[in-house]
Amino acid sequence: MPSGSDTTAETAPTGPDADRPGPRSGSAVTPPTGGAIEGGDTVEGGEAVEGGETGTAAPATGSEPSAPEPSASQPTAPEPTAPEPSTGERRPGRLRRLGLLARREARRSALAAAAGLALGLAFPPFGVWPLSLVAVAALALLTHGRTARQGAWTGFAFGVPFFLLLLKWLIVVGWDAVIGLSIVQAAFLALMGAGLALVSRLPVPALWPLWTACLWIAEEWARDRVPFGGFPWGRLAFANTGSPYTPLAALGGAPLVTFGVAVTGGALASAALLLWRLHRAGGLSPRGALPAAGAVAVAAVVTVAGFAVPIPTAAADSVDIAVVQGNVQQPGMDFLGRPMMILDNHVKATLNLAKDVKAGRIAKPDLVIWPENASDLDPFQYREAYARIDEAVKAIGVPVLVGALVDHPTKQGYVENQGIVWDPKSGPGASYTKQHPVPFGEYVPFRKELSKIITRLQRVPRDFYPGDHTGVLNVGPARLGDVICFEVAYDEIVRDTVNAGARAIVVQTNNATYGRSGQPEQQLVMSKLRAIEHGRPVITAATSGISAVVSPDGTIEQRTKEFTQDVLTARIPLRDGKTLADRVGAIPEWVLAMVGVLSCAAAITIGRRGRTDEKGQ
Repeated sequence: MPSGSDTTAETAPTGPDADRPGPRSGSAVTPPTGGAIEGGDTVEGGEAVEGGETGTAAPATGSEPSAPEPSASQPTAPEPTAPEPSTGERRPGRLRRLGLLARREARRSALAAAAGLALGLAFPPFGVWPLSLVAVAALALLTHGRTARQGAWTGFAFGVPFFLLLLKWLIVVGWDAVIGLSIVQAAFLALMGAGLALVSRLPVPALWPLWTACLWIAEEWARDRVPFGGFPWGRLAFANTGSPYTPLAALGGAPLVTFGVAVTGGALASAALLLWRLHRAGGLSPRGALPAAGAVAVAAVVTVAGFAVPIPTAAADSVDIAVVQGNVQQPGMDFLGRPMMILDNHVKATLNLAKDVKAGRIAKPDLVIWPENASDLDPFQYREAYARIDEAVKAIGVPVLVGALVDHPTKQGYVENQGIVWDPKSGPGASYTKQHPVPFGEYVPFRKELSKIITRLQRVPRDFYPGDHTGVLNVGPARLGDVICFEVAYDEIVRDTVNAGARAIVVQTNNATYGRSGQPEQQLVMSKLRAIEHGRPVITAATSGISAVVSPDGTIEQRTKEFTQDVLTARIPLRDGKTLADRVGAIPEWVLAMVGVLSCAAAITIGRRGRTDEKGQ
């Protein structure tokens, strides 16, 4: 607040209730109404707020209320001593208003940033999942009773450091990529912050945790879909793949896990706020603490609810598999090395596996899985690549699922990211093409225009063409569901694959660009969640690591180290049963997201009615 305009009471309160309108019990001095500050703001409960709102204003709805006409019962603001500014200077510019908001919200923004960093620490490679509860509760408290604009600012201050920490693996592309994507993703949390501020003013405070959780679902729903097909990284569910909430995935997928975490965090925030108010009112009492105890009880019930969810693991039959991790020349953007180097690595590892089988050191598998981009050349265009793959497949004597980049057969200049079933007798057969190429990584939106501005985009010389069907493939005796790399983060792609008949899930991936950065660990926990969600084993085959075998209950049975050549062998169950999450699909997510949106609409409507009634009086 600028000097010379400070009209706050000397004993202005602090804490969760500091910005609620009206006098508070325990205050030594009643704050004045109508003390003028720079930018036309007024003092509300000892703190400057924006938009000219006063301590008697109706709940904020996200739109700026008009200033009430002065009356005999309402003192007008004192005349300014400074010369009156010209008409063009009376209302500060947008950037200046943003600066004033940032200055007023500095302490709250710092707390929000700390909470965002705490949420980042809940994800791999740190994996401290209880911090996700702390972060949800902190954001709910920091936005409680605020205006929509203040809530949006707080959500943004929370989101930027969260995504900077979560997505730091993008530094191999450049800090501009890390910052740019973090800002885009944080914009969704800014919208959620505005919503959290709105719903905190709704009647029936006991339902505040419900509205909070539904807004988290709505935020993730939007972020998973836009822009360019969405970017689901950073969902609360992916920080809770080894927590008591994880089994909820079998009932409602990843959205229900997020909901459980957010309800618990919201309930803890509600309990903290109730206890703070009791303390400010003059002390705690057993009767007064009952609502807070009820909120804690809700949090406890939701937390232990996952233990009651059955995780189906029984299977009628099983299959022996081998996962080949051939390794790459080096991590980073230039992991490919010389042509055919990655392919030769996978061929050699498979030939060594065949030698071990022939010598009796390893039982012969029923099928072999290679990772994404195991063949760095199109085997249908380069005879050498075809011959090397065929040599390895014939040596092991069982079908191999080969990851390869293949030129599009009809659209010149496009390439397809495929998983190809290669038989030792008949050669290449059925294939799956990645349905969701990564924007700016596997294709460049608005290539013609953006390439002139961002020359780095020229490192993506050709656009990947998306596939149009699920990845259910018969690989030897097993009917596998193939998803490629980042597709494991998208609910509908994995769910559609299982519902199409996949008895086990295969994730072919190439994380060599982001090796030793935490990104492979973040992707691996998604495999854990998908295993429980669909009651299927999940086999992750990575070019440079982390390759892993995950059982249907989410246990990681085996995993490789990064940047090593290795082969995993395992017997995995083949399951046909479907979980409730498979059957209900996206319905729970849509319903909960809609409740979140409608709660905001209700808050806006109630706020407008309140202002209308006040004007009428």
